Amino acid sequence: MASLNKVMLIGNLTRDPEIKYTPKGTAIADIGLAVNRNYTTESGEKREEVTFIDVTLWGRTAEIVGEYCKKGRPLFVEGRLQLDQWDDKQTGQKRSKLKVVGDNIQLLGGREGGGGGIEGGGGGEFKEAPPAGAPRRPAAPPPQRRPPADPDLDTGGDDIPF
Repeated sequence: MASLNKVMLIGNLTRDPEIKYTPKGTAIADIGLAVNRNYTTESGEKREEVTFIDVTLWGRTAEIVGEYCKKGRPLFVEGRLQLDQWDDKQTGQKRSKLKVVGDNIQLLGGREGGGGGIEGGGGGEFKEAPPAGAPRRPAAPPPQRRPPADPDLDTGGDDIPF
């Protein structure tokens, strides 16, 4: 049977990112995300519900969040759900926590102090970087934009049908 574990969230950071590193040097960022839901009750009263979600990011994505994000910043996170389970050392009870492991992020909103997002755009999208030592592809030049062609006016001399 097929299965799917995919999460897409847009929310605001509830705290500054906490960056740690594994013994091999891989960055790990733990962030909190507040996601709002606005709705109207049957009696017509408008309400807002906030859900707080813990997110873990790895590698270059974690480093970027640590560098560019602070508490309150809007962020788009794409990832998967993961259930952590452990035994509480004090009570001996089984505990569990559902969190999101982020694969991709997109910075939303403007840069602090004005301007757009990263490099002046409306935000930047970041995916997990290739492993260390992997060859990097050079960035492709942006495509040339041409105005739309008018078939009646934009025919060359060789395109005349007689």
